Amino acid sequence: MFFVFDGVDGSGKTTQLNRLADSLREQGHDVIVCKDPGTTELGERLRSILLSKSEIPIHMRSEMMMFTTARTQLVEQIIRPALASGKTVVLDRYVLSTVVYQGHAGNLDADAIRMVNDFATDGLWPDQTFILDLPTETAMQRLGDDLDRMESRGLAYFEKVRSGFLAEAEKQSDISVIDATQEIDTIADSIRKIAQAAITKGAN
Repeated sequence: MFFVFDGVDGSGKTTQLNRLADSLREQGHDVIVCKDPGTTELGERLRSILLSKSEIPIHMRSEMMMFTTARTQLVEQIIRPALASGKTVVLDRYVLSTVVYQGHAGNLDADAIRMVNDFATDGLWPDQTFILDLPTETAMQRLGDDLDRMESRGLAYFEKVRSGFLAEAEKQSDISVIDATQEIDTIADSIRKIAQAAITKGAN
């Protein structure tokens, strides 16, 4: 099984991702946890460029392609081999992030981004995606003042990000929107139930 966590920065993805991974391990699943971009050497180098504040100008289309390049390496080096060996993959961000951050919020064609990423991942899509949804102002407060390059784009940009995630969720039945203002345990319980339903469906 292939699970992805997504949502605005500051929504608690990392906490809930690890909670689900631990729960799946307790059930006997062999779980691999990854981040996108990252995990591979190439991905980590691209992540550093993409998130670090610097004087290097990066066009939005170049940004999209860098995220996508890191993703291709992650899929081919880590995710696809893990799935082929029967492991469960739990991933922090995937194609949906690029569709939203560079598409909906960055004014690139979202459908074109999806098509490019379908090629880049050789058609590998998650079984279930969890979007942790949070009011933008709350998310920004959680982030504090130490912001990376992407997080520094301001409230208006992240309002578009949030709207983009919700718009995409309306289109796809394999995307679940989780209210991230709830208690951590409540959120984790909701995610576990949805994940278990996806596992049961996949086994049939």
